[in-house]
Amino acid sequence: MNNTFFSIQYNRFLATTALALLILALGAYAYYTIKQAQYIYTGPTTISVTGEGEVMSVPDIARFSFSVTEKGVDAGAAQNASAVKMNDIMGALKEAGVEEKDIKTEYYNMYPVYKYEEKYCLPTMSSYCPQGEQVEDGYEVSQNIVVKVRDLSKAGALLALAGEKGVKNISGLEFTVDDTSALEDEARAEAISDAKAKAVILAKELDVRLTKMVGYYEDEGYPATPYYANGMMGDSMMKNEVVDAAVVPTGENTITHRVTLTYQIQ
Repeated sequence: MNNTFFSIQYNRFLATTALALLILALGAYAYYTIKQAQYIYTGPTTISVTGEGEVMSVPDIARFSFSVTEKGVDAGAAQNASAVKMNDIMGALKEAGVEEKDIKTEYYNMYPVYKYEEKYCLPTMSSYCPQGEQVEDGYEVSQNIVVKVRDLSKAGALLALAGEKGVKNISGLEFTVDDTSALEDEARAEAISDAKAKAVILAKELDVRLTKMVGYYEDEGYPATPYYANGMMGDSMMKNEVVDAAVVPTGENTITHRVTLTYQIQ
């Protein structure tokens, strides 16, 4: 009987100990869970809206480019030939009213040129005989010039003048705005107004209330879109065709701005 009594008491002790350990484990788990919950983000809910502003403007300048390529028996001769040709062209452009500051060299390259010379093998020569080789054949200088035209009525005449001077690859006649700062500010203001109006409409549709703006993002890379004569890239210019000043339309430029506003809501 004593053995039975001690057995029952021992089993109760084990059960009590196990229950106590289980309670301690559950308590520790609950404490850990509560502590972890303190690090969960419980910040305010937000919405974001994007607005766009667009401003049209009449171009006030035109640009076109051309290249000059000259060859000489050596580097000095090629440079001299290029200088003579460029001085002639620049003199004509200045005489036509283009200021020196509006004539810019975009790049200047000088490099040797080669020609291929064939070789004839004599019967007495070894079995291997190269058919020919490249040999240096002077130097070539290439310049690309960009011209800014402030008097748009002269754009066609200046293109014709460049063509008369024998330049190559007349290209890219574009009409644009010289200083777009004020237009960009106007487009940005329109974009912000557009975003604010959209935020009010969205909040109403969601049945929430806007509290305060907490984020602002402005897209980059929306410059003025230039107008190109005779096609988006001035296709006729690429073919060295000269456009008559009387038929060169200036079109309009478009400046676009885009902003994103983020609001807290309740």
